[in-house]
This record gives sequence, C-alpha cells and structure tokens, in this order.
Amino acid sequence: MATDLHELLRSLRVWDPASTHLPSFDPTAAPAAPLPLFTEWFAAAVAAGQTEPHTMSLATADASGLPDVRIVMLHGADEDGWAFASHAGSRKGRHLAARPYAALGFYWPVLGRQVRVRGPVSAAPSADAQGDLHARSTGALAAALTGRQSEVLGSVEELTQASEAAWERARSEPEAPVPSWTLYRLRPEEVEFFQGDGERRHVRLRYRRREEEGWARELLWP
Repeated sequence: MATDLHELLRSLRVWDPASTHLPSFDPTAAPAAPLPLFTEWFAAAVAAGQTEPHTMSLATADASGLPDVRIVMLHGADEDGWAFASHAGSRKGRHLAARPYAALGFYWPVLGRQVRVRGPVSAAPSADAQGDLHARSTGALAAALTGRQSEVLGSVEELTQASEAAWERARSEPEAPVPSWTLYRLRPEEVEFFQGDGERRHVRLRYRRREEEGWARELLWP
C-alpha cells in the first residue's frame, strides 16, 4: 500500500515533550552582541544532546538571483564572521563569486531553537583555508582532494576510483595542498534568535548591525 504523504504529515508532532525541552528565554537579559549568545546557545544544544548541532543550512543565489540551499558544516564563529568551506568551483563557490552574500540557518529541535544569520561573504586568505583543511580529519582531506565538486559524474565507479586515490594520498601526504579549497566568512548584518514556546508565544530576538554604533536589538512578532 502506497504511503499517503498528507496522512503521514498529519501524524507527526513538533517538539514532542518526550524529546524536546523548551527553555525560557528572556531577551532583555541577552548580551549586546549576537556572538556571545550564539556561543551560549550552541553549547546548550551540545549539552542537550542535539545531533550534529554544527550543521547548518546555507542559502546562496546564482548570477540571475535564483536561490539555492544546502546543508554544510560550521567551521567557526568569531569577530571575523561565521565560517564554512568549499571548493571555489563548486556551485556554492560560483554563486558566492557572482553574489557574495548568503544566509545561514541553524535548527536545534531538542531545545526548540533556531538561529538565522545573513550578511556579505568573503574568502579568507589561502593559508587560512589550508590550515583549516589540514586541521580536520583524513577523510575531510580525501574528500577535498577528490575534487570536482558539483560537476556531472559519469558513474559510481569513476567516483570510487578517484576517491580511493585521494584517500591514499591523504594518508601519505597529510599536508597535501588543495588550491581550490576555500574558507568563507560570513560577516553578519542580521542575526535572529528564535526560542519556541509551547503556547506558540515564540520569542524572536533580532540583532541588526549599526556600523559605528554596535548592534540594535529588537523583538519580532512570531
């Protein structure tokens, strides 16, 4: 019997008490800048057992303005921005070359929390990108060495051969350079923190950057 998508959707719950705890959030006590709050919320998601809390949605647009989105991994967040990495020739790399602006979305359902970040994106110096890559796992280096990200693949066998060769090189040359590997930094202009509430009185706190005056904070209707 075929599965009825609509029936399946109606059977699902959001923020099941068996797996979700909705903490209180007082926006009046939030710090003056978003980064400390993001760090606090990220640590809380880790402590609560959130699976892969460092993954995030990355939204970009191509030269024509058509949007695209995918899941990537956060590589860090500091005063220089939120960092992620990819090949310069990948789809996301080409998008960012044409339109260097992006949005990030984090979702931690174990706490009913979201964080949304958007702003201009720039490429870090090559030395930073290579240092970031070589600080990661052998598998990450092998994947980067395999290359050709987002290109059309002729067959699974072709991928297997290229990947095996890349793994061999990654193991024998742990500092092997990957010139196309790029570390991107998104400098936030807006950061929104969303705390879910069981009565649907969700708390939304948005930070907006004011260049010479720090950050403006404002509440949004849920």
